[in-house]
Amino acid sequence: MVLQTDEINLAGALPAESNGYIRVDCYGGLNQMRRDFCDGVGIARLLNATLVLPKFEVAAYWNESSGFADVFDVDYFIQQMDGFVKVVKELPAEIASKEPVQVDCSKRKGQFDYVESVLPSLLKHHYISLTPAMSQRRDRYPLHAKAALCQACYKALRLTKALENKGSKLLQAIPKPFLSLHLRFEPDMVAYSQCEYSGLSSSSMEAIEASRGDRKPWTGESARVWRNRGKCPLTPKETAFVLQSLSIPTDTNIYLAAGDGLMELEGLTSVYTNIFTKAIFLSGEEFASMHGNTKAALDYYISINSDSFVATYFGNMDKMVAAMRSFKGLFKTLLLSRRAFAEFTSQGLQGNELREALWKVHRDDFVMGRGSALPDCFCEFKL
Repeated sequence: MVLQTDEINLAGALPAESNGYIRVDCYGGLNQMRRDFCDGVGIARLLNATLVLPKFEVAAYWNESSGFADVFDVDYFIQQMDGFVKVVKELPAEIASKEPVQVDCSKRKGQFDYVESVLPSLLKHHYISLTPAMSQRRDRYPLHAKAALCQACYKALRLTKALENKGSKLLQAIPKPFLSLHLRFEPDMVAYSQCEYSGLSSSSMEAIEASRGDRKPWTGESARVWRNRGKCPLTPKETAFVLQSLSIPTDTNIYLAAGDGLMELEGLTSVYTNIFTKAIFLSGEEFASMHGNTKAALDYYISINSDSFVATYFGNMDKMVAAMRSFKGLFKTLLLSRRAFAEFTSQGLQGNELREALWKVHRDDFVMGRGSALPDCFCEFKL
């Protein structure tokens, strides 16, 4: 999305004086942090604040120690946000020595929530940090705040030159044409879903149990209802079955966009044999030196540039990839229906009968070559 100068003015010129500084604290995986940061950009513009570069969580859980500048081109971001929101690399000396005052935004969702509850803290302390609530009501934002958010999300966040070069080489190395498959079946993710599975290997079951903690799986009728609501991740074997149901040839070149620790992968690779991963094309030392965010950034880069994209779980990465592919005019994007698969199998469908039912439920999206995309920035601005 590119907003012209007259459109920026219509969205509201930046006031001469800022109300203070905001740092967005981002947690989770890369695409969750990206989503939170984009929301934070909108909030900063809403409150007429100067944006400080965000703080990315340093978490052993994600094998992570990289920050914002390790993933995104900072100078490009500042340049692209000019006229939308003021961004600084460094704070003034009188503020730099202080830690920001944390403001709880867990229940703040719309324009008036922030103006009434967060702005007073910004005016009082001049430097605050916040993490946007997960379910923002962006439709309640004024045009100038929406414009800043959308500019950040679709135009200003570019990977560093080093990562983009690595992604470009990786893209060139993958045999064409190819499908990028975002497959989610890691122990922590399955444990978080509170779903139970039969037929998994003992090592997979042990890994899931070790990740469960207090999140015990649903049992009995509750488990059936939960699964039929589409809450349970597709296994690699189930994913292969759905892909075959959609007549995707088993010799298709597939780039596996997935995190470390993916379980039961042989359920997919025994059917689809042309599977490619980052580890195949990167040197062992190069791959080992990468952290969670930089690996996720490469998967994102490949997925938005692939011939087609299929996701098994509509998470933060899938939403961002689907939206960016739509923005770029790449409509061969498909989100597999976990709910349909669960409902059909609970009805006893199997074999060709199940394949036909799965084909019908995905048919319109598959034939038209489209999937779901985020609508937030596609209705009020020229793309």
